[in-house]
Amino acid sequence: MAQQQAPDLKTILIASGVVLTLAMGIRHGFGFWLQPISQAHGWTRETYSMALAVQNLLWGAFGPLAGIAIDKFGTHRVVIFGALCYAAGLLWMATIDQAWLFIAGSGVLLGLALACTAFGAVSGIIGRTAPLEKRSWAFGISSAASSFGQFAMMPVEQQLIHHTSWQSAFFILSAVLLLLMIPMAWQLRDPAPVASEGPQQSIRQAIREALYYRPFQLLVAGYFVCGFQVVFIGVHMPAYLKDRGIMDPNVAVSALALIGLFNIFGSYYAGKLGGLFPKRYLLSSIYLSRSIVIALFLLAPLSTYSVYIFAAAMGFLWLSTVPLTNGVVASIFGVKYLSMLSGFVFFSHQVGSFLGVWLGGYLYTLNGNYNIVWGIALMLGIFAALVNLPINEAALKRESLAHA
Repeated sequence: MAQQQAPDLKTILIASGVVLTLAMGIRHGFGFWLQPISQAHGWTRETYSMALAVQNLLWGAFGPLAGIAIDKFGTHRVVIFGALCYAAGLLWMATIDQAWLFIAGSGVLLGLALACTAFGAVSGIIGRTAPLEKRSWAFGISSAASSFGQFAMMPVEQQLIHHTSWQSAFFILSAVLLLLMIPMAWQLRDPAPVASEGPQQSIRQAIREALYYRPFQLLVAGYFVCGFQVVFIGVHMPAYLKDRGIMDPNVAVSALALIGLFNIFGSYYAGKLGGLFPKRYLLSSIYLSRSIVIALFLLAPLSTYSVYIFAAAMGFLWLSTVPLTNGVVASIFGVKYLSMLSGFVFFSHQVGSFLGVWLGGYLYTLNGNYNIVWGIALMLGIFAALVNLPINEAALKRESLAHA
């Protein structure tokens, strides 16, 4: 039986770019619903924060399973399934008013959806399609696409909430997502597997090899910090600014959009530089720079301009870790199980996301401010800068798999 020809790299980058634009763009705007949903249902900020925290945690937990499914059944099938779950999750958030049902249902549906449509879902097909010399660049392009989604979707989501209602905004976004994401998913048909020389691994052997390999453990530890920082800022920034006296909601919208805009360039150039310099040094520099930017933001007098400067600087560093982290995984372990192994790394990212978004709501409810969480985010950046330095990016030499 003749095998269907896989799309070329350009087609895959365009299709995955649209998928990431929608998946990450909509998700980055969930902070805009924190106050209207909390007020409509009489919840504290901790309830909505817990829903997003569970969603982020389950996104990470489902990541390795989605990666295994992709490696076995193909990217396009898993992305289509994820699109259906995504639409269902948005409808759930629009219609459920019981706190525990809202937390559980949106957490499962959207966690599963993001595991099947975001970075981990498309990293494998990009890594397997792009030639080695273009792989880091291709990862950078895909990260830039998700950043464009944040830039483009933030104003759309805020305007939908403002001009319709927060419920109607969910309905509209679910319809748009299905209409655009599913056709793009059909283009993400994986290239035929190429037989490689040397030992052949099973999924179980690949998992065991990675989890016991020290550089992989360090990479996982660093990626935890990335999740903590970006999700705390992305979800709680609008409320933080309002609490500090910046009442114009357009400032928060513009700030989050600026993060997306500058991250287009940050992600692209991180991927490009990852093909020229050791990725571990670039990752360490990014995490250290984040801590410096956070410190300067907290020390400077708060104003509209300081918010925009912070957003632009943080945006340049926002998802620039993604192409470098995926690139390190591909460099060490190869691309056969890239989707699955990226899923394991991303699980650590999402544990950080869970703690970042939940602690933001919990400590705000406890103390009436975000000061402690900002401090934690700053210190974690220094920690991540240190743990990435000793990572060995060289391809792992497998002498024998007999006892793996």
